[in-house]
Amino acid sequence: MNDQRGKVCVLSIDGGGMRCILAGKALAHLENALKEKSGDPDARIVNYIDVAAGTGVGGVFTAMLFGSENKTVPIFKAEDTWRFLVKEGKRWYNGGGGGLLTRIFRGRGGGGGGLRHATVAFEKSMKEAFVVNGRSLTLKDTLKPVLIPCYDLASSGPFVFSRADALETDRFDFRLWEICRATSAEPEVFKPVLIKSVDGKTRCIAVDGGLAMCNPTAAAITHVLHNKHEFPHTRGVEDLLVLSLGSFQPLEGKLDYEQVKRWKARGWTRPMARISGDCLGDMVDDAVAMSFGQNRCSNYVRIQVYSNKGPNVDADPSVSNLIEIANEMLKQKNVESVMFGGKKIGDHTNFEKLEWFAGELVSEHRRRSGRFVPTIAFKQTTT
Repeated sequence: MNDQRGKVCVLSIDGGGMRCILAGKALAHLENALKEKSGDPDARIVNYIDVAAGTGVGGVFTAMLFGSENKTVPIFKAEDTWRFLVKEGKRWYNGGGGGLLTRIFRGRGGGGGGLRHATVAFEKSMKEAFVVNGRSLTLKDTLKPVLIPCYDLASSGPFVFSRADALETDRFDFRLWEICRATSAEPEVFKPVLIKSVDGKTRCIAVDGGLAMCNPTAAAITHVLHNKHEFPHTRGVEDLLVLSLGSFQPLEGKLDYEQVKRWKARGWTRPMARISGDCLGDMVDDAVAMSFGQNRCSNYVRIQVYSNKGPNVDADPSVSNLIEIANEMLKQKNVESVMFGGKKIGDHTNFEKLEWFAGELVSEHRRRSGRFVPTIAFKQTTT
């Protein structure tokens, strides 16, 4: 009976600014693996994933992979995600001192002028991506359920942009370019933004989605388990197949007491933001892995890698070094969360894990045609 219910396939993408090049590279590899294993040269990730969640740049990637002009084919391929980030990131962070990644990681937008420049550049990039033939794509133009969070200053809590809600009422339908602006509005890098639903009845004063949920995997899982309209036969995590993509965490050298004891309050601002975000992401990973229990190895894959090349990357404004590091890190052994046992280095590389996951997606897709019980029952847009 479990096989008759099938598995709901979930994709989650962390935030992380330019570090999301790693997630983009992983997405590109996954899509290529899907083409190879399915025998379909036109295969896209959206054909095999049922629900996607993304925070920050991860939210931008989600909108790129699931947004569609014609409600049939997504407007971007997976390969486009990291290339888009490399190209457009230079426009977003073209002002201020230091290298590109120095400004991203340390939040040096060059004061008010830097914030204005970055914000205008980012908004221009988002409009170019999600305004097609003069029409702004909205949540209703996504092909499958998506979840993209931000932090709403007006309500002092998370606000999640959801396709399921948008299909219920225009009060929760928002323009995709504005959603991407909202989830990426990292303080000290971009200005906060006031956005309204397409009917103007819902307002949100948005900042960085990472403040609400830097790792949206748990939100995606909860959405599936409690959304009985679209996932009527999903009983628990054993009925899920989840891929969670992190960014990479630069290991910038150990900090000793003699160094940190001289830091003033301002000196702690960015390190604490990084520490908080990375720790929260790891905590979600640990909790999700524990929730899967014995199904952890067969139903849940987390791609999260670490690098000790942070200072070198920061100094490289061309980001070519970051691309090289992303490629190398995907060749590393996968790091797994072990129930009550912290982290351990797995037997397979991240590339091999992605290959395996692609095979599971293709197998699940093929099995659905022979089932009597539908695994999914998506709401349809009305025109």
